[in-house]
Amino acid sequence: MNINNIKLSAWTFLVLLIGASACTDGFEELNTNPNDPVSVPADVIFPYGIREAVDRIHGHRTRLERLGLDGGMLWVQYFARNQYTNEGDTYNPDASMRNNNWKGFYNESLINLQTVIDITGDPESEAYNENFQAAGIVMREYLFSVITDTWGAIPYTEALEGSKSGNLVPAYDSQESIYASMLEKLKTAAEMFDPSGGAIRGDILFGGDVTRWQKFANSLRLRLANRQAAKKPAEASKVFGEILGDPSTYPVFTSNDDFALLGHESRLNDNNNNAWHEIMVVDGREDWSVSNTLIAAMTDGEGNATDPRITVYAEPAATGEMAGKLVGAINGLPEAIASVYINAASRPGKWFSQEKAPFFIMTYSELLFVLAEAALDGDYTNGLSAKEYLDMAVEASFDQYDLTIPEGYTAALVADKETIMTEKWKAMFSQGLEAWTEYRRTGFPTLPEADTRSIFENNGQVPTRLRYPELEYSLNAANLDAAVGLNGGPDDKLTKLWWAE
Repeated sequence: MNINNIKLSAWTFLVLLIGASACTDGFEELNTNPNDPVSVPADVIFPYGIREAVDRIHGHRTRLERLGLDGGMLWVQYFARNQYTNEGDTYNPDASMRNNNWKGFYNESLINLQTVIDITGDPESEAYNENFQAAGIVMREYLFSVITDTWGAIPYTEALEGSKSGNLVPAYDSQESIYASMLEKLKTAAEMFDPSGGAIRGDILFGGDVTRWQKFANSLRLRLANRQAAKKPAEASKVFGEILGDPSTYPVFTSNDDFALLGHESRLNDNNNNAWHEIMVVDGREDWSVSNTLIAAMTDGEGNATDPRITVYAEPAATGEMAGKLVGAINGLPEAIASVYINAASRPGKWFSQEKAPFFIMTYSELLFVLAEAALDGDYTNGLSAKEYLDMAVEASFDQYDLTIPEGYTAALVADKETIMTEKWKAMFSQGLEAWTEYRRTGFPTLPEADTRSIFENNGQVPTRLRYPELEYSLNAANLDAAVGLNGGPDDKLTKLWWAE
């Protein structure tokens, strides 16, 4: 795809300025905004806000900030840690992970995305640009969806108003109300896009392609509508009917050519390089092996692939009795035992640790899995059956990596909930946070019984959410207490989120 090649120098200086003004300890500093980023052009702020958000979701270069890599990727057992196993793999994420990611999402990304919306949404400004404003809204709501799906109730309506209203202790909104608002705002943004309108400068996602932004907005609406379908079936069905019933007004992804991903650049321009490359190749970190759960699902039990995608997801083991074969590591082991897997188990596939390997935000395959599930629920899906969408979704996943689907693979699939979600899990490899959300929502895939040597915490259960960061207890305690009530359970990692089925 066409990714803008943003160079170092002045751009870097301005980004650091924005980051410095945003990296604070809480909402007081967050909303003070002393360096006035409104004076910085939107096309400088926009790529910074996108990159910092996606990098954090994907993996992040900094230890104890890798929410995707040391959170979701471990909890759905794509990966297992063979060093520092207590950093996520035993179901007890470090407090620093909660604090750092909360601050990062709000301070490094949301405030900058909101600034873009404010700059480009002012009709009295020379920077007024509805296409740019709409893109900012889409990214803001996408990021809010990740945050609420991680914690539950969060500051949403008042979260970014501090510098304007003086409200430095924003209230929390319920996840149900946030979903309703996100769906409404994404619809508004989708209808604002005009291919003949202003250019979206600094766009590192779609290279300024307005139609692809529109497709992302509508596809994201379908993801969120499907996620709340068990709780709000009528509202979810209405979204499906509206979008699929009027594709000219509400276009969606139609192939692997227009899904949403963040392309990366050469490390020589480290403003937007692949975090996994930086961590696993440049820094030489070997902490992650591919989980035995994923290997078992995609091989014959003897280390031979039955699903060609696993040859992209994983490298053959370097040493041990099964050297040269695909071998999985066990999740949740004590470090002394887990360390034997450093070379004797498969490491993450080199495709994903390439210097310019992209991070998938939402794929065409995922959209088709969403439609398969909706068809199973009886929603409006253009007359195609759940089985037809399931087959298309699997085929798109193989095509995403230029692989040939094995003969008879789709014919053997039955379009029930477990199959759809298990196949979706296989296809969403590398999208750890989204796969974690789908597991918490549906309970699929069925994860194996814990190894007798594993030392899982959290009552041996995959975390259902993250606890709120300690900084919120000190800065916004009254509103946080109300948020705990909105979640319907204590502030722990066992309280289920609103959309859990």
